[in-house]
Amino acid sequence: MEAQPLLTPYQMGRFQLSHRYPRTPGIWLKEHVEAWKPIVDAVHAKGGIFFCQIWHSGHASDYSYQPNGQAPISSTDKRITLEVGEEGEPLNYPTPRKLASEEIPQIVNDFRLAARNAIDAGFDGIEVHAANGYLIEQFLKDGVNDRTDIYGGSLKNRTRFCLEIIQAIIDEIGSDQVGVRLSPYLDIYQCSDSNPDALAVHMAESLSKLNVAYLHPIEPRMVHVDGKLKLPHMLLLMRKAFNGTFIVAGGYDREEGNKVIAEGYTDLVAFGRHFMANPDLPKHFELNAPLNKYDRSTFYLPDPVVGYTDYPFLDA
Repeated sequence: MEAQPLLTPYQMGRFQLSHRYPRTPGIWLKEHVEAWKPIVDAVHAKGGIFFCQIWHSGHASDYSYQPNGQAPISSTDKRITLEVGEEGEPLNYPTPRKLASEEIPQIVNDFRLAARNAIDAGFDGIEVHAANGYLIEQFLKDGVNDRTDIYGGSLKNRTRFCLEIIQAIIDEIGSDQVGVRLSPYLDIYQCSDSNPDALAVHMAESLSKLNVAYLHPIEPRMVHVDGKLKLPHMLLLMRKAFNGTFIVAGGYDREEGNKVIAEGYTDLVAFGRHFMANPDLPKHFELNAPLNKYDRSTFYLPDPVVGYTDYPFLDA
């Protein structure tokens, strides 16, 4: 389970950081910490390990989710264009406000406070979401980051914001409780890079030096090669450059997951859509049982009956 908290300790600084979606859970208030505790306890009671994913959407948001209807923030003031939704409908995003250099330390501190709150709520650790076209990746990739200050231009400068956030969190809760999610090879919300290999290796090497608990990069989903589904295996450079636990995600099934672990391509495989449709996915994999098909149209519904909770267990 991924918690996607809103990093908004606005009462402690100048920023109220952005909602990306309606009904996004938060971890910036003490009330949030208390509300998370019984949820975390329930996961632990089942023997689970529970990391809280913290993120900021940046320009992938809308005025309606911002404090006082203001523009969302980003590394740039260029608007996202040509994005479409799940059903192919055009998505319109507002023109973001480019963060000033002196504003960035406050956001770094917001991430630190969110990490502390997550640990106080009982989570086993946090995952910094630096992927999927959200704020941190808007700094990482030169296809969107057009800054001329110390947070733009060179690879070292573009990765500075991300690494400052991770260092601040490590200083607060320790490196053994920090994981990082990256997507150097994806182009989401027009976050692309001219040299994703260099970005991938630089981040892997930098995170190795920080001794984070794990690195969780996303691979482009399976592609058709000679009429068969194949995984592109783009992450080998990152794997070789990172000395900690390596977790891959992106289109894996049981067979491919077992294969890449056996080959040493990764240590662990993360599953998203299959886990949502199969609440006892490990048992399915253990028995090599058929999987429930997921219904993408229900993924983000608020309905407590339809979607996450209505897929049958294997015993049923």
